[in-house]
Amino acid sequence: MTDNEPQEGRAGVARVEAFSDAVLAIIMTIMVLELEAPEEHGFSALWHLWPTFFAYVLSYAYVAMYWVNHHRLFSHARMVTGELLWANIALLFVLSFLPFTTAYVGKHLSDPGPTMLYLVNMLAASLAYFWLEKVIGRTGNQSRHARTYYIANLRKVLAASAVYTFGIPLSLLSSGFGLAIAGMVAVFWIAPWGPLDRMFTPRK
Repeated sequence: MTDNEPQEGRAGVARVEAFSDAVLAIIMTIMVLELEAPEEHGFSALWHLWPTFFAYVLSYAYVAMYWVNHHRLFSHARMVTGELLWANIALLFVLSFLPFTTAYVGKHLSDPGPTMLYLVNMLAASLAYFWLEKVIGRTGNQSRHARTYYIANLRKVLAASAVYTFGIPLSLLSSGFGLAIAGMVAVFWIAPWGPLDRMFTPRK
């Protein structure tokens, strides 16, 4: 699609959102398939799998977080441009690596290397979402409420990206620090328009 071609309206936006929903659902399904039942009997065998469960719960929260915010963001989209398609594809591409990085962390929870790779995955997703938000901010709804939402969300994305950037080298010192940072950002994003959002919402 080029700038000279006719732009798709809300019907096209709905198709892009439906495709994105399907991809995110597949990502969640792949992640749960990584949970393998132990061959041993008893709850003690399950306890040994807690790193895998921890990584799964954290990543599931992240995918859910992206789905919720993707849905909210696309409620303001009004047309489908070539840049919007590629920005959305970039976000889905980066998130498609999450089952791999999740499984890697789950199997080597105390190893700094997998944790650093996990945070790199999170940073890439954050930057891709930033690109998508910038596109919809230019081409989407321009009401006062929408513009306030764009500004607040962009500030949150930049803050999260900065935290990930700080956490990547920190995770080399301790995987626990890196995972704590990932968890902190997840909590920050998990409840859109919560009390923390007031820090990023522009004053009227």
